[in-house]
Amino acid sequence: MTTINPEHFLWQLDGSGVATVTLNRPERKNPLTFDSYAELRDTFRSLVSNNEVKAVVITGAGENFCSGGDVHEIIGPLTKMNMKGLLQFTRMTGDLVKAIRHCPQPVIGAIDGICAGAGAAIAMACDLRYGTPRSKTAFLFTRVGLAGADMGACAILPRIIGQGRASELLFTGRSMSAAEGERWGWFNALAEPQELMTHSLTSAAKLAAGPNFAHGMTKNQLNVEWDMSIDEAIEAEAQAQAICMQTADFERAYKAFVNKEKPDFEGD
Repeated sequence: MTTINPEHFLWQLDGSGVATVTLNRPERKNPLTFDSYAELRDTFRSLVSNNEVKAVVITGAGENFCSGGDVHEIIGPLTKMNMKGLLQFTRMTGDLVKAIRHCPQPVIGAIDGICAGAGAAIAMACDLRYGTPRSKTAFLFTRVGLAGADMGACAILPRIIGQGRASELLFTGRSMSAAEGERWGWFNALAEPQELMTHSLTSAAKLAAGPNFAHGMTKNQLNVEWDMSIDEAIEAEAQAQAICMQTADFERAYKAFVNKEKPDFEGD
């Protein structure tokens, strides 16, 4: 059994294989520190070889998701770093997004309240996002004198909400309302605050009960096909699907269909 015991956020794994990551500094809207960045990155990297975890929900304690990098513990020290130290930091934050994108498990963001800066980038890295009517998302880097180009935002955000909308948010740093987020495709759905985690965990449990190997393949193809031509993508999907057709889950699904039963997927 793989044991994950983080120091800088909460981790819970239920019997269905759904892990919940909770950013847990509610008194300050769950900001990130150098240590929490690194621990989140390492945790998601470890999921590549973790067969117990089948889906992940990321959320924040209290009534907010994440306010971004801690002003006192990150932004202040950054103003005193040399270029080498700054580049090490920005590469580390980008590695967190890479780790979320490259773990085979579907990752769901359960986003209430403030979702800003690096918090918005973490939400962006998720495969699905659920919000509440009071969710406010802001890529506010430009408001502190930085480029909107941070943690892959200029590449990933336009693919979620479109180039023009992404450009506006990244140039202005303004908040995207929950209604805009749902309308633009940032949120897959909105739920009332008291129902957000139930909605997110239910969705995660449904994914966890599905063909996990195939889900990992779908996530991989969604990543790698960004840089492919249509012909290349079709060939890549032909190969991916042929691999999935060799799994026991594929045979289980066929037999269940023939017997008019619901398949029990095991991820092999």
